[in-house]
Amino acid sequence: MIELEPSVGAGLAPLVVEVTRGDMVESCHRVHAVVADRRGKVVMRRGDWNRTIYPRSAVKAIQALPFVESGAADAFGLGDAEIALACASHRGQPAHVQRVAAWLSRIGCTVADLACGAHPPKDPGAAKGLTVRGAAPSVLHHNCSGKHTALLTTARHLGEPLAGYVAVTSPVQQRLLSTLETVTGQDLGGAPFASDGCSIPTYGLPLNGLAVGMATLADPVNLPDRRAEAILRIRRAWANAPEMIAAEGHLDTEIARHTGGRVLTKTGAEGVYVAILPEFGLGVALKVEDGTSRAARIAVAWIVDRIGAFEGLPRATVDGWLSRPVRTAVGAAVGATRVAEGTQDVG
Repeated sequence: MIELEPSVGAGLAPLVVEVTRGDMVESCHRVHAVVADRRGKVVMRRGDWNRTIYPRSAVKAIQALPFVESGAADAFGLGDAEIALACASHRGQPAHVQRVAAWLSRIGCTVADLACGAHPPKDPGAAKGLTVRGAAPSVLHHNCSGKHTALLTTARHLGEPLAGYVAVTSPVQQRLLSTLETVTGQDLGGAPFASDGCSIPTYGLPLNGLAVGMATLADPVNLPDRRAEAILRIRRAWANAPEMIAAEGHLDTEIARHTGGRVLTKTGAEGVYVAILPEFGLGVALKVEDGTSRAARIAVAWIVDRIGAFEGLPRATVDGWLSRPVRTAVGAAVGATRVAEGTQDVG
């Protein structure tokens, strides 16, 4: 278990992200957040920074570690695009779907082997394209299809059964659990767990533990060589193929591209967001209390900016991440989503 320094107190009130329309605040979202290093030292916190959350897709980079460190990626000649897709919540664009389909074929699998289920593409253009063609979404459009293909690839490489790979008792899921525990420094034996949206188990994790996990990805010193090398390779793939992590225009893709991988951010469902800051050796984890993603995007960018990790970027670009306009149906800006004044002091 990670032991936090005893000098760290309960933290400040939650960060508040507000949504304005005209001169009035129309909605508010409370954000619990923590920034820590890999040893568990908390350097910034807001609200209940030790609350237990389901990290959801925010931990995909941790879940991708066995795929790389086992040698599975190399065994099948897979590169940056596939490694990035293993960490991705992609938007179901044709480039994502085609890449996953080719990857499945390379490992001798088909869409029938994927247990993530199907949903319409998250990208509006891709969803419209299906509608125009009268086509139904497939499992390839699921935002987790890259992660699931990586799980199948690792199982194939290690000679494990593919059927039932999402079951909590399967070798695949037991390996993911062990990896999550090691990287976050948490014993999850008694943790709450449930099925994630893509059917694999998700485990209740303290928010500060999630931040430590991200800090370990940022600063993998003193780890076994194979794991440290896998972390560095995942970070390089993320930086080299940012369009595979989400999609053009999405915060995670844009931040990775604009920073050249110096800042890596990853969304999770229900208002969870993380950031990996290699130059600072820090990890960021946050949870929006009401699960709203619009607040999570603003909050993670605000925290990363407060740390100084966006230094050197055009201020107009950063400001575009810190405040999103509220628009009418004809595109007129009538308000903004932003961190509320008066909640910006950070301890």
